[in-house]
Amino acid sequence: MTLNSRAICLLLFLSAFLVSCNGQVQKHDEEDKKTNPNSFWVDPLFFIEGQLAAWIRNIYQDRSGNLWFATNHYGIMRYSNDTLVYFDEEDGVGGGRVTGIVEDAYGKVWFGTYYGLTRFDPQHPASGISAFVNYPNATKRSPNDIWSVIIDTKGNIWLGTLKGVVQFDGESFTSFPLPKARVSDTTTILSYDRISCILEDKNGILWFGTDGFGICRYDPAADAAGQEPFSHLTTEDGLCDNNVADLLEDSEGNIWIGTMFGGLCRYKGSPASDQGSRFTNFTRDVVIEGDEVYGLYEDKLGRIWFAAENQGVYHYDPWKKHSGKDAFTKFNEADGLKTGGIICFYEDREGRFWLGGWGGLFRYVSSPNQSEGGSFISVTKEGPWK
Repeated sequence: MTLNSRAICLLLFLSAFLVSCNGQVQKHDEEDKKTNPNSFWVDPLFFIEGQLAAWIRNIYQDRSGNLWFATNHYGIMRYSNDTLVYFDEEDGVGGGRVTGIVEDAYGKVWFGTYYGLTRFDPQHPASGISAFVNYPNATKRSPNDIWSVIIDTKGNIWLGTLKGVVQFDGESFTSFPLPKARVSDTTTILSYDRISCILEDKNGILWFGTDGFGICRYDPAADAAGQEPFSHLTTEDGLCDNNVADLLEDSEGNIWIGTMFGGLCRYKGSPASDQGSRFTNFTRDVVIEGDEVYGLYEDKLGRIWFAAENQGVYHYDPWKKHSGKDAFTKFNEADGLKTGGIICFYEDREGRFWLGGWGGLFRYVSSPNQSEGGSFISVTKEGPWK
């Protein structure tokens, strides 16, 4: 990566962070606020005319079929029964950047935000303030600033924050310190303790992506057996970069890793003769372009989607015969994608494929022959939703 491209990359990343911290909501009457995104104050530099929000960070469909969209400085959007509604701090939502959406076994939807962990309870009136509860001030170790949130198979909520890992049992927060890997280059973006992403794999092992210290893995079964529960993966093991941006386990048990400065690599789930040979570095091997990779997502066809900084988006098709460039398809402006800053993907139960990022909300519509690609559509308040 050249100095200029790295500067652009960091500017894009930090702009998403800083705008969410400083952006404030200008108050209008309640009906206008709920239906008109233009009633929110935003820095003109980050406003794109006609879009739902300048940044869409996460997308999720709950068990009732409601679509949730996490944004920067626009709070949370919900599309339900042909109606788009905005929720913000006045409704009980933590403010600023909304970074994660998960749903628990009871149908409650949880959101990670810049000002704490927010819970939505569908048993309460959907439009009432009581439907949302925000839990700020997690612990002395953890600020309100949440960067990632998951619910593990046992129902525990794990939070990645600017100052490390925190567990939440529904009532109280507990810090979960991670040992740091020894690395020769301690380059970090925001915080030496920031946890950018969390993954629980099919074996129950938790993977924590860090800001400069690679990946830390925690094995609860080993911990319960009195064995060493922590292990690390860094560039010395074959990881493409120690600044980890995103993690995904695919249906074959492989772990895909998006990084800030090293692009994309894959860690094979099957045993190998040595640790290093488990990694395939697609960026270093010039199979794909772009050093900053995030938004890892597996669709119903088993294709792995991701965004590459300033390059557009890719999908990897495991059904193609060749494991090299032929397995990857790249999409950009020529395909109708009007942004180089996609950061999330989601395929809902109706088969709609959504993308979010800088520039707002988009949809990907496959061609009749899905192997031949498709086109991208910008989604406004009027849709297209169906």
